[in-house]
Amino acid sequence: MIKVLKYLKGSAAICAIIAPLIMIIEVAMDLLQPTLMAKIIDVGVANGDLSYVFRIGTQMIIAAFVGLIAGVGCSIFASIASMKLGESLRQGLFDKIQTLSFLEIDMLKTSSLITRLTNDVTQIQNMVNMGLKMIVRAPFMCIGGLIMAVALSPKLSMVFVYAIPIIVVSVIFILKKSLPLFKSVQEKIDKINIVMRESILGVRVIKSFAMEENQGERFDEVNNDLRDESIRSQNMNLILWPIATLIMNLTVVAVLWFGGNMVNSGHIEVGKIMAFVNYLIQIMGSVIMTINIMMNFSRAQASCSRINEVLDTDSSIQDSKDPIKINNFDIEFRDVSFRYNKHSDNVLSNISFKINQGETVGIIGSTGSGKSSLVNLIPRLYDASKGEVLIGGVNVAEIEIKELRENIGVVLQDSILFSGTIEDNLRFGNDHADIDLMESSVRDAQAYEFISSKENTYKSEVEQRGRNLSGGQKQRLSIARTLIRNPKILIMDDASSALDMATEAKLQESLKNRMKDSTVIIIAQRISGVMDADKIIVMDDGEISEIGTHKELLINSEIYRSIAVSQLGEEVLSIV
Repeated sequence: MIKVLKYLKGSAAICAIIAPLIMIIEVAMDLLQPTLMAKIIDVGVANGDLSYVFRIGTQMIIAAFVGLIAGVGCSIFASIASMKLGESLRQGLFDKIQTLSFLEIDMLKTSSLITRLTNDVTQIQNMVNMGLKMIVRAPFMCIGGLIMAVALSPKLSMVFVYAIPIIVVSVIFILKKSLPLFKSVQEKIDKINIVMRESILGVRVIKSFAMEENQGERFDEVNNDLRDESIRSQNMNLILWPIATLIMNLTVVAVLWFGGNMVNSGHIEVGKIMAFVNYLIQIMGSVIMTINIMMNFSRAQASCSRINEVLDTDSSIQDSKDPIKINNFDIEFRDVSFRYNKHSDNVLSNISFKINQGETVGIIGSTGSGKSSLVNLIPRLYDASKGEVLIGGVNVAEIEIKELRENIGVVLQDSILFSGTIEDNLRFGNDHADIDLMESSVRDAQAYEFISSKENTYKSEVEQRGRNLSGGQKQRLSIARTLIRNPKILIMDDASSALDMATEAKLQESLKNRMKDSTVIIIAQRISGVMDADKIIVMDDGEISEIGTHKELLINSEIYRSIAVSQLGEEVLSIV
């Protein structure tokens, strides 16, 4: 909790200090009321002195009004502090997540990270909001009430010796039982987010296979799990309320019983008994208030541990302490092996090859042969498990990450676009690009025709994930977004799979002219996408099967030859 509360800084920290200070005023006014009431009964009413009643009554009204202003002020400052804490904590979590590598994000899971950014932060926000109002009120009211009650009648105050310890023991026992349950509730929310996310993103697949009922049952299962776990956690805590209420009512009965006897024997006045009962209610109310704080604290504590798990996670990919500048953009793999985690098998084994600056290299192979995993090692999206990946003779681990990735342009298999305009998405690649650079990139990516046909051209809206664009349009926009960076190394990871053959041929020709001084790596499923490359790497089951030109591979590689024949027909072998 302390680590999370460090995000309470600046104006939020000032508000967090002011709120409980103002609450002290409200508590003082509340504690004053029963004593004033006792004076009215024992002096004013007993002696029939109406002027005294009105004078003390006016003091009670003033005290109530001052307490009201203090209470409202405390609520305002507490709300400001908690909202600012939530804002700062969400920003801190978001910034931390951005620094994590794919390995840590895979481990923490996307759906869980969303829950931590939203639901868990909200739990802490609510706890701070309540705590700032109650953390002073509850103990001050309890201690102040005890002092005032003892001052009225030390003998009657003995009832607290029995009542308060019973509640304290109950609170400690229930909290120890409830904390694991609240953590489990948050994990159940993670599972709901997983199912929801998969169902929303995969809605087309679900409808295509008429699996709506199946997904409904799947959601119903995790939803019921969350319901049952929430009921268990709440039931455990709600046991405290009847216990506290029972003890409070029994204590009131005891005070009235013994106090009535004391009134009859002339040891205490009726007004003091009424004041004592009010102080008793205030004391027990503060105890119940403390229970409420503890209930929220136990849930917030579970959320804190989940948030701290993210904040304490360091990226496995770190900048070198003494980074080395890149002088050229040759790429070399030296005996590289890679696996996604220590429990998985190698997806790449003993990979060695070199690409000279300015060369265009194609990578081809069957699905799951390790093509995408291989190119992910170049911009350090993952680190090699063994061996070295070098650019310009320098291990990528010794190059500053920012400099490395600024010089590499990657067009991924999944063309992810962001909500906004076409221009917004293009400028994602280069925020300072002028209109000429933007237009030349769009033309080279073969996207100019469909953009210019839109009524608002570059200002046309793009929906979330580019839902209002076709697959080919999304791919061409993604390519243009990368070209606008003028990268020294361009990686095309099956980035033209949705394009027709004619458009793909134009794209290849424009890339050859634009990127002639850059290193280009093209992953493709179609032979036509790589056959003109300077050399082609054939991947098979995480290893390099063969390297050569199109013609050489038709002669030397059985895998490449079978792919070429299946796609282009037997006549492709006539060039051999």
